Amino acid sequence: MFYEFEDISCVLPTGQRIAAHAMGKGPAVLLLHGFPQTKAMWAKVAPLLAQNFRVVVADLRGYGDSDKPKPTDNADNYSFRLMGQDMAALMQGLGHTYFHLIGHDRGGRVAHRMALDYSARITSLAVLDIVPTHALFNSFDRHVAKAYWHWFFLSQPAPFPQAMIEAAPDMFFETCLTGWGKAGLSVFDPAALADYRRAWRDKATIAAMCADYRAAALVDILDDEQSLQTKVTCPTLVYYGADGVMAQHYDLGHIWSDYAANITLQSEKGGHFFIDQYPHEVAKKLLHYLKQNESALPA
Repeated sequence: MFYEFEDISCVLPTGQRIAAHAMGKGPAVLLLHGFPQTKAMWAKVAPLLAQNFRVVVADLRGYGDSDKPKPTDNADNYSFRLMGQDMAALMQGLGHTYFHLIGHDRGGRVAHRMALDYSARITSLAVLDIVPTHALFNSFDRHVAKAYWHWFFLSQPAPFPQAMIEAAPDMFFETCLTGWGKAGLSVFDPAALADYRRAWRDKATIAAMCADYRAAALVDILDDEQSLQTKVTCPTLVYYGADGVMAQHYDLGHIWSDYAANITLQSEKGGHFFIDQYPHEVAKKLLHYLKQNESALPA
């Protein structure tokens, strides 16, 4: 890897292996990546946060170097709930009963589910450039559907989407990176981009990512419907790219106020992948937020 870290990859009690790195000392912070990336997306952010915190970065189930169980028919073994269980077990195994939680894209959706399922353990939450899954599924219009077409393609029954992607994985995933990011591939660190490519060229990873989106449509939406009367109680940072699809089509503060009781809004220049594009600015703002809530106690 292209930054200094401690390899803390481990096998969970469930038998699932989660690939993870750690650095720094202090209150624990867990960073979760999104689609179609890996934990490498945090390579320039994590060291800056680690000046004040114990930072853990992990690959989600099915992504990067974490295990990729064969998807079930309805992909329920790739639900946000199970991905969250992986991460909660990882942090418990590392001795972090309480921790701050930051997630981008799919990692943000896992983090949202974790803040509901493990509210007694989450000190603060930051969700980066997402609208809650339930809200998104119930508000697609032609503009959002055109931009987020992959939600519908990837969730089609196996093996159709993965077979199509396997024919040209770089073309497919790089189209995703440039389509939502409002910038070219040049904004991605070459070493990070190489790690993304290494991961997404693996057939098992492609199948897992499709299962992730299939689970969202078949499993996660039902879990979310059962949680509609429960709001996230910990401090919640809603951080988004000012030029991204979410900011252009949604009132993020209004929507998130229905799902979290204590939100703070923060924008960043750039589109969906503003973390890759502006890592130092992102680290500065995240560090400020974490310090504000450093001593907060979970509800």
